Amino acid sequence: MMFEQARETVVATCLDLADRGFLAGTGGNIALRAGPDHFLVTPSATDYYAMTAEDICVMRLADQAQVEGKRTASVEAGLHARVLNAKPDCQASIHTHQPVASAYTLLAVALDVQGEAARRELGFSVPCVKYAPSGTGWLAKGVGKVFEEGGNACLMRNHGVVCVGRDIPEAIRRVVLLEASCAEFFRAGLALSLIHI
Repeated sequence: MMFEQARETVVATCLDLADRGFLAGTGGNIALRAGPDHFLVTPSATDYYAMTAEDICVMRLADQAQVEGKRTASVEAGLHARVLNAKPDCQASIHTHQPVASAYTLLAVALDVQGEAARRELGFSVPCVKYAPSGTGWLAKGVGKVFEEGGNACLMRNHGVVCVGRDIPEAIRRVVLLEASCAEFFRAGLALSLIHI
Protein backbone atom coordinates (compact mmCIF):
# COMPACT_ATOMS: atom_id res chain seq x y z
CA MET A 1 0.00 0.00 0.00
CA MET A 2 1.69 3.16 -1.27
CA PHE A 3 0.25 5.57 1.32
CA GLU A 4 0.30 3.29 4.38
CA GLN A 5 2.67 5.34 6.55
CA ALA A 6 0.88 8.61 5.74
CA ARG A 7 -2.47 7.01 6.60
CA GLU A 8 -1.11 5.90 9.96
CA THR A 9 0.10 9.46 10.56
CA VAL A 10 -3.41 10.79 9.90
CA VAL A 11 -4.93 8.32 12.38
CA ALA A 12 -2.35 9.21 15.04
CA THR A 13 -3.06 12.92 14.49
CA CYS A 14 -6.80 12.36 14.87
CA LEU A 15 -6.26 10.54 18.16
CA ASP A 16 -3.99 13.33 19.41
CA LEU A 17 -6.56 16.01 18.56
CA ALA A 18 -9.42 13.95 20.02
CA ASP A 19 -7.48 13.45 23.25
CA ARG A 20 -7.02 17.23 23.46
CA GLY A 21 -10.77 17.78 23.02
CA PHE A 22 -10.51 19.37 19.56
CA LEU A 23 -12.26 16.49 17.76
CA ALA A 24 -15.27 14.67 19.18
CA GLY A 25 -17.26 11.71 17.90
CA THR A 26 -17.16 12.13 14.13
CA GLY A 27 -16.91 15.94 14.06
CA GLY A 28 -14.02 17.56 12.22
CA ASN A 29 -11.60 16.16 9.66
CA ILE A 30 -7.95 16.17 8.65
CA ALA A 31 -6.20 16.26 5.30
CA LEU A 32 -2.54 15.54 4.57
CA ARG A 33 -0.79 16.16 1.26
CA ALA A 34 0.71 12.97 -0.20
CA GLY A 35 3.07 13.94 -2.99
CA PRO A 36 2.27 16.43 -5.74
CA ASP A 37 -0.95 14.81 -6.94
CA HIS A 38 -2.75 13.31 -3.95
CA PHE A 39 -3.97 14.03 -0.45
CA LEU A 40 -5.33 11.89 2.34
CA VAL A 41 -8.50 12.76 4.20
CA THR A 42 -10.43 11.22 7.06
CA PRO A 43 -13.60 9.30 6.18
CA SER A 44 -17.14 10.48 6.72
CA ALA A 45 -19.08 9.51 9.87
CA THR A 46 -16.31 7.44 11.47
CA ASP A 47 -15.49 7.68 15.17
CA TYR A 48 -11.87 8.69 15.63
CA TYR A 49 -11.24 6.07 18.32
CA ALA A 50 -12.49 3.32 15.98
CA MET A 51 -10.69 4.57 12.86
CA THR A 52 -7.97 2.49 11.21
CA ALA A 53 -5.33 3.37 8.61
CA GLU A 54 -7.34 1.46 5.98
CA ASP A 55 -10.27 3.83 6.55
CA ILE A 56 -8.27 6.89 5.47
CA CYS A 57 -9.20 7.97 1.95
CA VAL A 58 -6.70 8.83 -0.77
CA MET A 59 -7.91 11.53 -3.15
CA ARG A 60 -6.59 13.12 -6.30
CA LEU A 61 -5.87 16.77 -5.64
CA ALA A 62 -6.91 17.89 -9.12
CA ASP A 63 -10.48 16.56 -9.10
CA GLN A 64 -11.05 15.06 -5.62
CA ALA A 65 -11.63 11.60 -7.09
CA GLN A 66 -11.15 8.89 -4.44
CA VAL A 67 -8.49 6.40 -5.50
CA GLU A 68 -8.05 4.39 -2.27
CA GLY A 69 -9.84 3.79 1.01
CA LYS A 70 -12.69 1.49 1.99
CA ARG A 71 -14.93 4.27 3.36
CA THR A 72 -16.50 7.36 1.85
CA ALA A 73 -14.34 10.47 2.14
CA SER A 74 -15.33 13.34 4.42
CA VAL A 75 -17.87 15.76 2.95
CA GLU A 76 -15.19 18.42 3.47
CA ALA A 77 -12.71 16.74 1.08
CA GLY A 78 -13.38 19.48 -1.48
CA LEU A 79 -12.72 22.17 1.12
CA HIS A 80 -9.38 20.60 2.05
CA ALA A 81 -8.42 20.27 -1.62
CA ARG A 82 -9.14 23.94 -2.14
CA VAL A 83 -7.09 24.87 0.93
CA LEU A 84 -4.12 22.69 -0.07
CA ASN A 85 -4.19 24.08 -3.61
CA ALA A 86 -4.22 27.62 -2.18
CA LYS A 87 -1.26 26.87 0.12
CA PRO A 88 1.26 24.81 -1.89
CA ASP A 89 3.83 25.15 0.91
CA CYS A 90 1.47 23.48 3.40
CA GLN A 91 1.19 19.74 3.94
CA ALA A 92 -1.60 19.62 6.52
CA SER A 93 -5.12 21.05 6.74
CA ILE A 94 -7.05 20.50 9.97
CA HIS A 95 -10.75 21.25 10.50
CA THR A 96 -11.93 21.05 14.10
CA HIS A 97 -15.03 21.74 16.12
CA GLN A 98 -12.88 22.80 19.08
CA PRO A 99 -15.10 24.19 21.83
CA VAL A 100 -13.94 27.74 22.53
CA ALA A 101 -13.11 28.77 18.97
CA SER A 102 -16.36 27.20 17.75
CA ALA A 103 -18.24 29.27 20.33
CA TYR A 104 -16.42 32.36 19.07
CA THR A 105 -17.68 31.71 15.52
CA LEU A 106 -21.21 32.45 16.72
CA LEU A 107 -20.16 36.11 16.93
CA ALA A 108 -19.53 36.07 13.16
CA VAL A 109 -16.63 38.51 13.33
CA ALA A 110 -12.89 38.27 12.70
CA LEU A 111 -10.73 37.58 15.75
CA ASP A 112 -8.13 40.21 16.63
CA VAL A 113 -5.09 38.17 17.69
CA GLN A 114 -3.13 39.34 20.72
CA GLY A 115 0.44 38.43 21.61
CA GLU A 116 3.55 38.18 19.48
CA ALA A 117 3.74 34.37 19.39
CA ALA A 118 0.12 33.97 18.30
CA ARG A 119 0.45 36.73 15.70
CA ARG A 120 3.51 35.04 14.18
CA GLU A 121 1.44 31.91 13.59
CA LEU A 122 -2.07 33.25 12.99
CA GLY A 123 -1.53 36.80 11.78
CA PHE A 124 -2.98 39.92 13.36
CA SER A 125 -6.53 38.86 12.53
CA VAL A 126 -8.27 35.55 11.81
CA PRO A 127 -11.18 36.01 9.38
CA CYS A 128 -14.61 34.51 10.01
CA VAL A 129 -16.34 33.36 6.82
CA LYS A 130 -20.12 33.57 6.61
CA TYR A 131 -22.20 30.48 7.29
CA ALA A 132 -22.56 27.88 4.55
CA PRO A 133 -23.68 24.25 4.90
CA SER A 134 -21.02 21.59 5.45
CA GLY A 135 -19.61 20.00 2.35
CA THR A 136 -20.81 22.70 -0.04
CA GLY A 137 -18.89 24.59 -2.68
CA TRP A 138 -20.03 27.81 -0.97
CA LEU A 139 -18.15 26.88 2.19
CA ALA A 140 -15.09 25.65 0.30
CA LYS A 141 -14.99 28.87 -1.73
CA GLY A 142 -15.26 31.12 1.33
CA VAL A 143 -12.61 29.23 3.28
CA GLY A 144 -10.38 28.85 0.24
CA LYS A 145 -10.33 32.61 -0.29
CA VAL A 146 -8.91 33.15 3.22
CA PHE A 147 -5.99 30.85 2.44
CA GLU A 148 -5.54 32.19 -1.08
CA GLU A 149 -5.00 35.59 0.56
CA GLY A 150 -2.22 34.16 2.73
CA GLY A 151 -4.05 33.18 5.91
CA ASN A 152 -3.00 30.29 8.14
CA ALA A 153 -6.29 29.98 10.03
CA CYS A 154 -9.96 30.56 9.34
CA LEU A 155 -13.09 30.69 11.50
CA MET A 156 -16.33 29.36 10.00
CA ARG A 157 -19.53 30.88 11.38
CA ASN A 158 -21.58 28.42 13.47
CA HIS A 159 -19.23 25.62 12.48
CA GLY A 160 -15.60 25.50 13.58
CA VAL A 161 -12.13 26.31 12.30
CA VAL A 162 -9.56 25.34 9.69
CA CYS A 163 -5.81 25.68 10.31
CA VAL A 164 -2.93 24.76 8.00
CA GLY A 165 0.75 24.03 8.47
CA ARG A 166 3.90 23.12 6.59
CA ASP A 167 3.65 19.92 8.61
CA ILE A 168 1.22 18.42 11.10
CA PRO A 169 2.94 19.80 14.23
CA GLU A 170 2.72 23.34 12.84
CA ALA A 171 -0.96 22.93 11.96
CA ILE A 172 -1.71 21.56 15.44
CA ARG A 173 0.23 24.43 17.03
CA ARG A 174 -2.02 26.86 15.17
CA VAL A 175 -5.14 25.00 16.30
CA VAL A 176 -3.95 25.30 19.90
CA LEU A 177 -3.04 28.98 19.54
CA LEU A 178 -6.40 29.79 17.97
CA GLU A 179 -8.24 28.11 20.83
CA ALA A 180 -6.12 30.03 23.35
CA SER A 181 -6.67 33.30 21.49
CA CYS A 182 -10.44 32.83 21.51
CA ALA A 183 -10.33 31.95 25.21
CA GLU A 184 -8.34 35.14 25.87
CA PHE A 185 -11.00 37.16 24.05
CA PHE A 186 -13.71 35.76 26.32
CA ARG A 187 -11.59 36.21 29.46
CA ALA A 188 -10.92 39.85 28.59
CA GLY A 189 -14.62 40.45 27.97
CA LEU A 190 -15.54 38.86 31.29
CA ALA A 191 -12.94 40.92 33.15
CA LEU A 192 -14.28 44.09 31.52
CA SER A 193 -17.85 43.25 32.46
CA LEU A 194 -16.83 42.59 36.09
CA ILE A 195 -15.16 46.01 36.28
CA HIS A 196 -18.45 47.64 35.33
CA ILE A 197 -20.61 45.75 37.84
